Amino acid sequence: MFSRSTLKAAAQSSRHSAFASSILFSGKAPRVSLLPDGRRSISMYGYTQAKALVYSKYGEPKDVLRLHKHSISAPHGTQVNLRLLTAPMNPADVNQIQGPAAVGGNEGAFEVISTGAGVKNLSKGDWVIMKRTGQGTWRTHAQLDESQLIRIEDKEGLTPLQVGTVSVNPVTAYRMIRDFCQWDMMRTGEEWLIQNGANSGVGRAAIQLGREWGIKTLNVIRQRNSPEETDAMKQELKDLGATAVVTEEELLSGGFRDMVKEITRQGREPIRLALNCVGGKNATALAKTLAPDSHMVTYGAMSKQPVALPSGLLIFKNLAFDGFWVSRWGDKNPQLKENTIKDVLQLTRAGRFKDIPVDDVKWNWNTEGPVLAESVQGTLGGFRSGKGVFTFTGGDE
Repeated sequence: MFSRSTLKAAAQSSRHSAFASSILFSGKAPRVSLLPDGRRSISMYGYTQAKALVYSKYGEPKDVLRLHKHSISAPHGTQVNLRLLTAPMNPADVNQIQGPAAVGGNEGAFEVISTGAGVKNLSKGDWVIMKRTGQGTWRTHAQLDESQLIRIEDKEGLTPLQVGTVSVNPVTAYRMIRDFCQWDMMRTGEEWLIQNGANSGVGRAAIQLGREWGIKTLNVIRQRNSPEETDAMKQELKDLGATAVVTEEELLSGGFRDMVKEITRQGREPIRLALNCVGGKNATALAKTLAPDSHMVTYGAMSKQPVALPSGLLIFKNLAFDGFWVSRWGDKNPQLKENTIKDVLQLTRAGRFKDIPVDDVKWNWNTEGPVLAESVQGTLGGFRSGKGVFTFTGGDE
């Protein structure tokens, strides 16, 4: 079975081939124009040439991702044609690279390049993001119904990177902090959350949202290659608003309990929420810091180790443990997702929500498929300079 987007692309490609054959037999020629770099752009009477990173079987990205070229017809009805601006490479995207065949990528920013006659709320030049997951963002161009898209109402003061990375990591952090803990607004600035993976996109978002909402944050990072690099990372997160930053080595040490008592005023400032994306002993250590009747939310498993919990945490502390997957949440709560995105973008415009560091992968028309696939594979590597992001620098073929 193939995804709906892939079947549509195949159907369009088939129609294009049939149309091209009819041209050959009828003697009509396609329109040809010269691009600035000297290449010829061939437009088959309104068809836009597109490329997409697709996969048809489970495996490592470098082995299963293929660059598929196809044609997109002119939009009709409520359809719009889009050009990619920016599309992140999230670890969750890699986890989903398994059959059936589909275009990879769950989030990204696109620009509207043409619209069908029935489109009411979108115009050429508008920026949009995907309303639901699984719509495939790792492609140069796409054709979708306007009902599948969220229009960025005010793109002034925003960059494609900020728009293209807003719907997964910031929304994950926002909803976990808001939905899994009843914060005491009378104690603003006296309650804490603790999190591992604090240098991740979600971690950085949680730090900044905690600062905005008066929630202190205790943040755990992996130790870097040198003490100087570790200290630099700690300072970078503190500059974002982190209250305290420790290494995993410190978290698992015998003296960590005393460290927590000191920064929480001997426990008078309770740690009410733990955000876990690592698992294993790391997650267990996080849970042990929580005050009674608190909550741990697991949204990732970087260590690939199960979360092991002492029974006493359940019996005597009455802790609650949940999982959160933003893709499922967003598909069930589309309007709340849109409202959350608007809230984060408003903070971004005001300069109160900073960009994540990125490893920018330029994608032009001549970029080879293996180069793109290796970039996706790299998201699973060790320490990275930033989140992998595809930035399309080509035009329309």
